[in-house]
Amino acid sequence: MSPLAAAGSPDREALLAKLAEANARCHRAELRVQQLEERLRLLAIAKYGPRSENMSNYYLDLFEGEPGMTLDEVAAEAGREPLAEPVAVPAPAARKRRPHPGRQTLPAELPRQIRTIACPPAQCTCGRCGAATTVIGYEESERLDMEPVKLFVLVTRREKRACSQCKQAGVVTAPVPAPIVEKGLASDRLVIQTVVAKYGDHTPLYRQSAILSRDAGVEISRVTLNGWVMRVGELLAPVVAAMRREILAGSYIQADETEVPVQRPGEKLGKNHQAYLWQFGSPGEGGARCGPVVFVFDLGRSGAVAQRNLSGYGGILQTDGYAGYNHVGVEGLVHAGCWAHARRYFVDAVKANEKDGYALDLVRRMDELFAVDREAREAKVSLETRAEWRRERSAAIVAGIKARLESKPGDVLPQSRAGKGVRYGLGQWKRLVRFLEYPEIELSNNLAENSMRPAVLGRKNWIHVGSVEAGPKVAAILSVMESCRRLGVPVREYLGDVLPGLGDRKVSEVAELTPSAWARRRIA
Repeated sequence: MSPLAAAGSPDREALLAKLAEANARCHRAELRVQQLEERLRLLAIAKYGPRSENMSNYYLDLFEGEPGMTLDEVAAEAGREPLAEPVAVPAPAARKRRPHPGRQTLPAELPRQIRTIACPPAQCTCGRCGAATTVIGYEESERLDMEPVKLFVLVTRREKRACSQCKQAGVVTAPVPAPIVEKGLASDRLVIQTVVAKYGDHTPLYRQSAILSRDAGVEISRVTLNGWVMRVGELLAPVVAAMRREILAGSYIQADETEVPVQRPGEKLGKNHQAYLWQFGSPGEGGARCGPVVFVFDLGRSGAVAQRNLSGYGGILQTDGYAGYNHVGVEGLVHAGCWAHARRYFVDAVKANEKDGYALDLVRRMDELFAVDREAREAKVSLETRAEWRRERSAAIVAGIKARLESKPGDVLPQSRAGKGVRYGLGQWKRLVRFLEYPEIELSNNLAENSMRPAVLGRKNWIHVGSVEAGPKVAAILSVMESCRRLGVPVREYLGDVLPGLGDRKVSEVAELTPSAWARRRIA
């Protein structure tokens, strides 16, 4: 036996120590490579891939070295026959296909313009005897049509009266409804159209100004258009305050927040301050109907904003995992979590590594959880029945998910998407399982996130809020626009009814002017 191999040899111990150290470095390097590969793949998906949950390595490999490839080229490439068999991502269970509804009928309330097509002279005489034929009926078809936007000048003539016998009586003039913009150039309908175009159709004011110039030859500057919009936001502020009281009086609120750049004096040229739009909305009972939603503009994302806006609230609050909501409301508040956020981590893990069986198993289990609620929603069952279904079916799925999270494999890196998903799921567990106790709670906060989309789409078009003072006015307009959408209220009709003379209304009357109250009056 050589001295090096002898037990207890100092050289042998040193070599074993170096070997162990080398193995540890190699293992750390492998984990680091795995983490970087996951990050690289997720970045590639974000840049080149569709927003679907299924994307194979094959299609991403096609885009390597082609940084200038557009999304249209990506879609075209993905539709071609592959040169080699791509790795298939196990797809979630297919949903039942709904039967085709048949030919769509046009709404009966739309006005009809009748166009009659007469038969040509050759068809007005009988081909056999030559006698004149008579009209015995019509064959009708309906098509949806439109007229291009038509601009015109509305001339308002107010009648003036005086007594021919009593000169001392003076002159009286017919009253005129208070306009939205006092002494303005625009009618109420044009002001409302400007607001809806910007915050409903995401058309910036500079584009609207160009459209007016092109279609009507009228030059109206962005500054003037902005004045109209800000006036509407100012008028709607008390209505939104009443909407907030409606929401706080309810028993269930979903909350979320998103970034919104704002111009602020003193900022570096070309830079905007990152402010936030906070959203507090009522989802209604069991998702059967949607309630109003209120947006709040604030310069920061501090939890103090949530505390201030939810002061005194003691019902159900559903949010994502943001810690800013941890200390809101009063004692007895029920804080529910969002399963969609928990699931998202593992979906990303599957995108990064299609062979990640652990992440894929958790995605499938969570899909089963959503399937139970989807089935209840499609069957339009009562809250009591949904609670029973959740006890009988969802509870067992939830128990399996927790056991799977707690049995995390050793090769799941803490900073990987799966590792973060495990940490998020276990950290939010008490809030995630609240839906088993309260049947009105939805599995996810998706309704709140969907209500953020108009603000996010608008942000990409109008880029930023013009000033800190404009922020609350923008939030007020967004609150009314989104509430009308969720409640099925025609926004132009609502604004046309509420805005004129709103500044002269009593505070006690404002509660009857919210979209919810307006919709109730309309139904009644």
